[in-house]
Amino acid sequence: MRAYLYDNSDADQRELHDSGIPVSIQELNAINVQYQQLKGTLDEQMEVVEKLCVERSYKNRDEIHISPELLDNYDEKIKIFFTEHIHEDEEIRFIMAGAGFFDVRDRLDRWVRIRVEVGDLLVVPAGIYHRFTLDTSNYIRAMR
Repeated sequence: MRAYLYDNSDADQRELHDSGIPVSIQELNAINVQYQQLKGTLDEQMEVVEKLCVERSYKNRDEIHISPELLDNYDEKIKIFFTEHIHEDEEIRFIMAGAGFFDVRDRLDRWVRIRVEVGDLLVVPAGIYHRFTLDTSNYIRAMR
């Protein structure tokens, strides 16, 4: 995981958009975004995810596979995912394959870009504006 302020350029949303200003895990925690890098095999990682889901009383979970080959209307859908939105419930994302970016608004209303890769577990709190996109590899498999 790498987090930094988004550069707000007009480049493709799947590019890094790295402003060169890093954001620490402590700064993410200050806006109630939680991050954990899970070690071990996929089965061991899933045990940790399952425990967290039980602790937080998550009712629904599913697995998503996103790529141009696997998602109908890929270009349209990826633009929809990148539309800023907010939820009443927190979101969990565990990255099983591939990579992508979660952008969240900080307390100063700046976009913080969080690059997530295999083994990353991210919890985005309720009530925070956010958006998602893949990176230029155009593939991610995630549990949500």
